Amino acid sequence: MSRIKRGKVTRKRHKKLLKQTKGYFGQRKNVFRRAKETLLRALAYAFKGRKLRKRDMRSLFITRIGAAVKNYGLSYSKFINALDKANVRLNRKMLSQIAIFEPKVFEKIVKTVQ
Repeated sequence: MSRIKRGKVTRKRHKKLLKQTKGYFGQRKNVFRRAKETLLRALAYAFKGRKLRKRDMRSLFITRIGAAVKNYGLSYSKFINALDKANVRLNRKMLSQIAIFEPKVFEKIVKTVQ
């Protein structure tokens, strides 16, 4: 019975992983075992980071809206509450964008709410 050589599959798998770790420091880029450990951790951090970015952006939008609303003598929480009561359906990202790029439109929104 002839023996089966399986180097091609393993080499392909190793090269695929090592290609992903290009740019890492030391053994983390060229030793398969170290590279695999590092890559798994990196992918975990990337996954977590995508979730954290959403959280960070929301807090940024809230800060921007709060700063813009202060000019009209309102607090952020009162403004959001007034938006809900006035049945204005705008998310925080759009409110933030309007406050920065369209101050006149934002002023109309605030007047409508007050």
